[in-house]
Order: sequence, then structure tokens, then C-alpha cells
Amino acid sequence: MSTNPPSLPPPPKPQAKAVNCPQCGAAITLRALGQASAVVCESCHAILDAKDPQLQILQKFEKIVSDERPLIPLGSRGKLRGVDYEVIGFERRSIKVDGITYSWREYLLFNPYKGFRYLSEYSGHWNDISVCKALPVVDSRMSIPSEANYLGEIYRHFQTSDANTDSVLGEFPWQVRVGERAQVTDYVHPPRVLSREVMAGEITWSIGEYMTGHDIWTTFRLSGSPPEAIGVYENQPSPFSEKFGGIWKTFAAFALALVILMIVFDAMSKKEPVFSSSYQIASGLSNGEASFVTDVFELTGRTSDVEVATTANVQNNWIYLNFALINQDTGQAWDFGREISYYSGYDSDGSWSEGSRHDAVVVPSVPAGKYYLRIEPEVAPLHPYISYNVSVKRDVPVFSFYGLAFLALLIPVIIVTWRSASFERSRWSESDHPPTPIIRTENS
Repeated sequence: MSTNPPSLPPPPKPQAKAVNCPQCGAAITLRALGQASAVVCESCHAILDAKDPQLQILQKFEKIVSDERPLIPLGSRGKLRGVDYEVIGFERRSIKVDGITYSWREYLLFNPYKGFRYLSEYSGHWNDISVCKALPVVDSRMSIPSEANYLGEIYRHFQTSDANTDSVLGEFPWQVRVGERAQVTDYVHPPRVLSREVMAGEITWSIGEYMTGHDIWTTFRLSGSPPEAIGVYENQPSPFSEKFGGIWKTFAAFALALVILMIVFDAMSKKEPVFSSSYQIASGLSNGEASFVTDVFELTGRTSDVEVATTANVQNNWIYLNFALINQDTGQAWDFGREISYYSGYDSDGSWSEGSRHDAVVVPSVPAGKYYLRIEPEVAPLHPYISYNVSVKRDVPVFSFYGLAFLALLIPVIIVTWRSASFERSRWSESDHPPTPIIRTENS
């Protein structure tokens, strides 16, 4: 929400002048003498014609409209963009949306050589505002264009509302009135906001840039602390925007390196078959099958992993195999068990299946040597005929490691992306284009 009063050409250096209010007699200091069109008495809040030597009363009130005091006192001085400015005016404005009134404050700044610029504050969020140096490009066929192009930068429509002036203090380069209304349309491209204001048939464009309360307090050397920023403002820069782009680039680089490593290690792996044999279990009543050992096979080369793969012709049945990979010379053993089961059928939804007839397990870091497998099958009572094949490969790539590494890389990306999306959702929830709400059914 920002102010867009008419701009004036750079003025000559003015002279400050002390005058008295014709209504209450209170002293008034004209800080932009010759440039101000209206001045407000801080005592009775009467609005006076600053260009009239007699200070003709333009608007007066039986009671003070508002006793709100500006956070930046009139007469405060500070340096913005390398230029010294003095606060000479203050107004409070508001809009009403769905029966709720939202108020914000605007400060008029003056420099005798640079002219006027403005500060706005809403719920602790600040903007440094100046009148546009060029006319933004919009689609004139639309009453409220969805976009505006200013100096090659695209701004998205955020909000259009009717703003009311609730109270004023100080001097203004136009004849301000309490109660005057203007249509204000804001377009955003964080950290900037482009505003179009239509008042009494006159259209004014201004450009604002987000500032923090800390920067304002430092600029004007104010005591105490600025009001805390509440919520997400329309052009507030996302604290995750830089992290968002950077973390995706980092993720892409590491993911690519991970893929290259996977390809390299896969190419380097021998995947050497060293043993394969088939076995059968006759059908009948089972009290468990006796264990047996396979023929001896040799593992050569460096210490590496060993894959033991099993395929069984089970159908609506299962087989469990207790394995032990044993070094013939040292007796060192690796014990593990694997189950193979497969079920299928038909129901009201059609055919279904679960399980698999194939299983593979990888035994890590097995030294070279001569080995054999001890196998002890377990089957269901009254089992059918089952045949199964056991094969052993030396030095196989393990892709699960790469999957875990990929997930580890992905977790921070997901967190930052989610937080960035939540920030933007909060921003646009206050606009004329709120995010689509999630519709939940009774069963969800």
C-alpha cells in the first residue's frame, strides 16, 4: 500500500518560515516554503492553504480527527540513497476489505534540490517510494491489467482497492483533504512495488522498494526500536529466494556427480558369475528340509561384495532359505536368511498379485578365497513341488547406496522449496489472487 501524490519539478532551495494558525493561533513552521500547497496545524489539525499569505482554511474539524503521532517525527532528517531528506508531512490512510479496515501510514520527505519522495509503513513493513520517471506499459484494453512493465521489469497485479485519507499532519505539495478517496492498484516484483493511483481523474504512477524498520531507524537516528514486522508484505523479499536458486544448483551439481560415480563404479564392477545350481523339494508333508552344502567356488581379486540371488517357482506359496557363506580355509561364515513368496488371484477389482519369485542379497566386503554355501530350506506343511535356483556373483554394484545419497541431497532441497512456497503462499493470500484453497472431501 503506497501513496502516489502528484509530482512536481525539482524546486529551488526554499526558506523555512514560522507562521501562526488562523484557527487556533498555534505556531506552524513551513519547511518547504514555496513548494507546499497545503499545511496542517499540529494543534487543531486544520488544513490550510500554504500558498495563501493569510493561510486560508481549506478544511477544519470540530474535534481532532486523530491524535496518532507519526513514528518518525516531523522535522526528522536522514539520508536516503545518498541524499539528505527532511520529514515534512504525515498521513494515515486505510482501505476496507470484507468489512475489515486496514490502515497504513505515509511520510512525505523533502529535499530542496531533489524534491519529494515518500515512506510508507504497514504492520512494521516499510517502503521507500518515488514517482516513476517513465510511464509503465500496461494493456490498455483491460480495466485492471494483470501485469505492468516498468523499465523492462514485469510486475504482477497484487491488489486494487479504494483508499481513504483518515488523518494528515504537516505540509503537502497538493491540497490534501481528510476523507478524500483514491483508487490504488499495486503490482509487485519483490522487493519492488509499482503503484497506480487514480484521484480526481488524475493518474499517478510510483515505484517503491522494500526497507526494514531497522534501516529506517538507523537512517533517521530514532530512539527505541521499530515496530515488529507482522506477516508477509506484498513486496517483501523472500529470505529463501537466494537459498532457493543456490540450493537447486548445488543439488544438480552433486546429483550429476553422483550419477557419474554410479556409472563409473558400475563399469568398474566385474559382475562375475562364480556359482549357479538348481535344487528341488518334492511335494508332501514337511517337517523341514535337511541342510546341505554346495560345491566349492572361488572368489578372486580384491575384497568386494558378493551377490546371492535365488529364483523359486512358488505360486500362492513360500519358501524360506537359511544361508551361510563359508570360507573353506578359515571357516569364517556370513549367515543370512531370505524368503521368497508369490501370491495372485482375482477379486471384484480384477486380477492381483503380490510378492516376487526372485530375491537377491548382497554380502559386503568378502575377501578372496574358496567358499561354499550351506543351505537349509523351510517350506509350508503340505507344500507343493518347489524348484529353486541359487546363483552367486562376485563384485556387483550396489545402487541402494546411491539412492540413499540422492535422498540425503534431496532433503534440504525439499525443506527450502517448501519454506519458499509457504512464504509466497502467505504473500499472495493477502492479494486479489489468493492461492487456490485445498478442497477436502469427507473421506479424505
